[in-house]
Amino acid sequence: MDLSGRRKSTNVEDRRGVSGGKIAGGVGIVGAIITALFMIMNGGKVEDLPKILQQNSSQQQQQVETQGYEPTAEEKEFEDFALKILASTEDVWDAEFQKMGKKYEKPTLCLFKNSVQSACGNASSSVGPFYCSADRKIYIDLDFFNEMKNSLGADGDFAQAYVIAHEVAHHVQNLLGTLGPAHQKMAKVSEEEKNRISVRIELQADFLAGIWGYYENKMYGSIEAGDFEEAINAAHQIGDDYLQKNARGYSVPESFTHGTSAQRMRWLKKGLTTGDIKQGDTFTPAYNSL
Repeated sequence: MDLSGRRKSTNVEDRRGVSGGKIAGGVGIVGAIITALFMIMNGGKVEDLPKILQQNSSQQQQQVETQGYEPTAEEKEFEDFALKILASTEDVWDAEFQKMGKKYEKPTLCLFKNSVQSACGNASSSVGPFYCSADRKIYIDLDFFNEMKNSLGADGDFAQAYVIAHEVAHHVQNLLGTLGPAHQKMAKVSEEEKNRISVRIELQADFLAGIWGYYENKMYGSIEAGDFEEAINAAHQIGDDYLQKNARGYSVPESFTHGTSAQRMRWLKKGLTTGDIKQGDTFTPAYNSL
């Protein structure tokens, strides 16, 4: 991506100088899947993941300490990139909400290191980037960008931008009134149906991330050769079926929470190519047609 001369968002909260806080299971774009992947590789089962996350969330509160933090040169580069992408999402969603006769309320990007306290609970960096609707903040440990490259095989700046745009998309869902009701329904249904609702939420977030990419390029002409492919590849690498098959040789569709590689690529590509937010209904179609 060509982001030269672009502004950086000021809606940022830097907590990288804050240490401590108990570890809990807030789940973001691929955090739960990554946790499951490493767990399986060490002899565990996907079915045990909720129990493990619950155990983490019940750990005793540690003393929170604030101290000076000096980011590395690589972290500064990641931060600069993340704030430019966040600014881009602000520009795109400002315009899209105006088209709908609404006002876009910008989220805050919270940078942290190792663990963080959010209004949704405490979380470690192992859960990956996540959005908390209770405080309308997006949380990210910038080391995750290295995790994408080294552990997931999802390299490239547009792949990284897709991660941020996906979490911003959850904020968009929250503002448009789709996220809250979906979460409420999840609390009243079986585990399998809960997972299916989660897949619908995540696929729509992929679509909305694609909508951002469409208008980012339309506004600024920043997309370079290979950028879209980087994002599509990232969507493939974090599909539930792909990760589960790589970990143990087979997948369990009933346990999917984010969607298959094919689904994630399809919905992301749909947003990237159409730019039509009206085509992003993942809640009405039959589940097996997503």
